[in-house]
Amino acid sequence: MTANSKTLKVALLGAGNVGSQVARILLDDADALAARTGARLELVGIAVRNVDAPREVELPRELFTTDASALVRGADIVIELMGGLEPARTLILEAIEHGAAVVTGNKALLAVDGPTLYEKADAAGVQLSFEAAVAGAIPILRPINDSLAGDKITRIMGIVNGTTNYILDAMDSTGAQFADALADATRLGYAEADPTADIEGHDAAAKGAILASLAFHTRFALEDVDCQGITEVTAADIAAAKDAGYVIKLLAIAEKLEAANSDGAITSGVSVRVHPTLIPREHPLGAVRGAFNAVFVEAESAGELMFYGRGAGGSPTASAVMGDVVSAARRMVLGGPGRTESTIEVLPVLPIEAVTTQYYIGIDAADQPGVLAKISALFAQNGVSIETMRQTVHSEGNGHDGPGSAELRIVTHRASEAALAATVEAIKGLDIINSVTSVLRVEGV
Repeated sequence: MTANSKTLKVALLGAGNVGSQVARILLDDADALAARTGARLELVGIAVRNVDAPREVELPRELFTTDASALVRGADIVIELMGGLEPARTLILEAIEHGAAVVTGNKALLAVDGPTLYEKADAAGVQLSFEAAVAGAIPILRPINDSLAGDKITRIMGIVNGTTNYILDAMDSTGAQFADALADATRLGYAEADPTADIEGHDAAAKGAILASLAFHTRFALEDVDCQGITEVTAADIAAAKDAGYVIKLLAIAEKLEAANSDGAITSGVSVRVHPTLIPREHPLGAVRGAFNAVFVEAESAGELMFYGRGAGGSPTASAVMGDVVSAARRMVLGGPGRTESTIEVLPVLPIEAVTTQYYIGIDAADQPGVLAKISALFAQNGVSIETMRQTVHSEGNGHDGPGSAELRIVTHRASEAALAATVEAIKGLDIINSVTSVLRVEGV
């Protein structure tokens, strides 16, 4: 078959930073793409809300349309880069119904309604691809789906949001407070005008659900992810972590665990969570700086693998989109069933209380005899073992009545979330405790 013997019509939904770069590649690299796929990829239209809106990439005006539905119905491959839940969901379902392969970077939609889209694509026998939905240019979804298909993944830990990594890295390297680091990220364009989805962890949670679905062959949605953002992380937390040899990162973590159910039987399940985490500075994830992303995979046979690169931006993300487009086009030329994700198991979602890890606790206590003994006793009573304890005494009252205060920084051995929560509540009840200032998890030790 020659590269010119078949033409596939490509519809593009959205012409923002990523969409414009995808359109440029389809137009400028048409011959090279035809040689790689065995078919001409003809960009037949670009659906936008406003045809006359200014764009970074100059594209033929005749390609633009506001009738996305008509464009979808006449396409062989539909690339959805509009974002949001609607009309993206309706248009993707319409494309699937008409037998088109779909490529999307819509992490929010996949996290909320991915299982429905996967089922529809499977039933129609069409390919649904979404490499660009997680970690921008980093090829992570295809390696999980293909290269590691014969292995058993046990855990994934990912820095999958560049905004929060930039903020935490700035706090670590300059000592800045959270608000100042966020303002700097906004000024440089790393943070949106409304950064809520990033700093509250929702963006990372959406990506965590996608990673977990592929890694553990079970369909997870956003509601299955326990989520905590970085707004409560203070410069004091960052400094204390650095002093102990750690760096704080917002991690999306998915891991297979065994836990006891209500009748005491042991069952396998998956915990999917997003939260600020202390990582040893020498860990590969600890060295990820600025707005970069990285995904750390642990598998039974392959061992530890690290995927690193730019997690956002028009050109890097367009690279991931085009990888999916080429894959879909090759399948259409050569034949074969469409692919979405590989669903083999149906593992239950485990609550975060089933997680066992190490913890970092910051405590502001009265500086008086017996304080350490009382705190240590509560840890022991709840089955939580202390690995290290650091104490800094403030000679002043630190804003509290009575004598000076002591700042305690405790790192535990591995313990269950439930045991740690019970310990913290018991400590808060002591009259010698001014406040529990921080509770953060520790991973990668």
